[in-house]
Amino acid sequence: MTTAKYLVTGGAGFIGSHIAEALLNQGETVRVFDNIATGRQVNLQALQGHIQFIQGDLRDFDSVKAAMEGIEVVFHQGALASVPRSIADPVGSLETNINGTQNVLLAARDAGVRRVVYASSSSVYGDTPSLPKREDMPTNPMSPYAIQKLTGELLCRVFTPIYGVETVALRYFNVFGPRQDPNSQYAAVIPRFLTALLEKRRPIVFGDGEQTRDFTYIANVVQANLLAATAPDAVGFAMNIGCSEQVSLNTVLQIAGELLGVSVEAEYREPRSGDVRHSLADIRLAERLLGYRPTVKFHEGLAHTLAALRRDAR
Repeated sequence: MTTAKYLVTGGAGFIGSHIAEALLNQGETVRVFDNIATGRQVNLQALQGHIQFIQGDLRDFDSVKAAMEGIEVVFHQGALASVPRSIADPVGSLETNINGTQNVLLAARDAGVRRVVYASSSSVYGDTPSLPKREDMPTNPMSPYAIQKLTGELLCRVFTPIYGVETVALRYFNVFGPRQDPNSQYAAVIPRFLTALLEKRRPIVFGDGEQTRDFTYIANVVQANLLAATAPDAVGFAMNIGCSEQVSLNTVLQIAGELLGVSVEAEYREPRSGDVRHSLADIRLAERLLGYRPTVKFHEGLAHTLAALRRDAR
C-alpha cells in the first residue's frame, strides 16, 4: 500500500470529506476509510486520484488495521451520527460507535500512530439547564448516541496513559454546511429546512421552534481538527467546538426565508424524544489549547450552505 500520513475514517461523509480536502490543499498525503453506508462517493469526487480510498467497516478490525499502515495521525470521524438513528437501532449504532472506535484505537496502537483526533458530540451534556456548556460540567447523555460518544471519549482518555497513543476529543456542536445529506431520514435540521424551502414544501419543526442550538459551520470544525492534530497541550482533553452563538430553529427559518426572499410557514409537530432544549458552547478551552477561533458565523455559513444546495440541485 502506498504510504499516507493521515487517515480519515468516515472520510466520504460530510465532515470527513471536508477534512480530507483541507489536508490535500495543504499538500498532505491522505487515506480515506469508509463503508459508504452513510458517506457518499460524490463527496470525494473532486478528490479522486489524489487520495487513497479503502472501503471497509469500522466493525471489522482487520480492515481497520490494514488502513492504519504507515499512518501518523487519524481523524476518527466514522460513526452512525444521529440521535434518532441510535434510538431506532441502538445495537447497530453501538457496534459502530463504540466497538468501531475501540478498533480504531487498538489498530492505531498496533501501527504506532502518533495521534487520534476523535469526533465527539455536544450530546454528551444532555439537557443541562446551565449555559454555556463547559467541559468541567457533569455529562448527562439522554440517548444511546450520546452514551456511545461519551464512551468513545473515555476509551480515548485511557489509551493515552496506558498505550501511549495521543488522543484529542472534539465535542462538535451542531455542525452544518455543504455536503450534509438532506435526504436521509435522519438528516440534520439545517439541510432538512433548506431543502424543504427550495422544494417549496413546509419545513417540519419538532417542538415549538424556540429550542436553540450553537450551529457550527463546517469550516470552523475543519480548522479545529487540523489544529488538534498537532497542538501539544491538547492531548488527553475533550473540548467544545462551536461558535458560542445561540440560534433558535425559528430564527434559522427566518434567516433562510430572508436569504431566499420567501415567507416561511413551518409545520410544527410533537417534540422528539432524546432532543435537548437548549445548547450553547463555551469554547474557551479550545481557544486556549488549540488556538481555535471560529471564522465563519452562522448567517454567513447558512448562505454558503444554501448556495451549495442550489448548485447541487441543478
